[in-house]
Amino acid sequence: MAAYLDDYLAVGVIIVAGFVLAGGMLGVNRLMRPRVAAREKLLTYESGVDPVGEGWSQSTVRYYVYAFLYVIFAVDAVFLFPWAVVLEDIGRAAAVEMGIFIGILVVGLVYAWRKGVLSWTS
Repeated sequence: MAAYLDDYLAVGVIIVAGFVLAGGMLGVNRLMRPRVAAREKLLTYESGVDPVGEGWSQSTVRYYVYAFLYVIFAVDAVFLFPWAVVLEDIGRAAAVEMGIFIGILVVGLVYAWRKGVLSWTS
């Protein structure tokens, strides 16, 4: 039982050492950084362009939905690759199940297409 707990002790020591090291680096950084207060440091700056107008801008929800659909289908591709590698070993039942899975994905894609989600302009 002692050897079993020693493994947990080693993991705990590594985790504590990681937190202490990260905290130490952040603390040293805070102590050594230069402290020069300037108005320019408080301005918004992006891609080398000075800010024009207000900092608030709204985006259409369509871009987020398109990105969400991309993530969904990218994750599904991650599920399809291991399945394709072992297809011969798992048999016909798994092939039928994957066909149902791909069918559900196609129905979702057709639904999004019919709703006009995939078109960039209205």
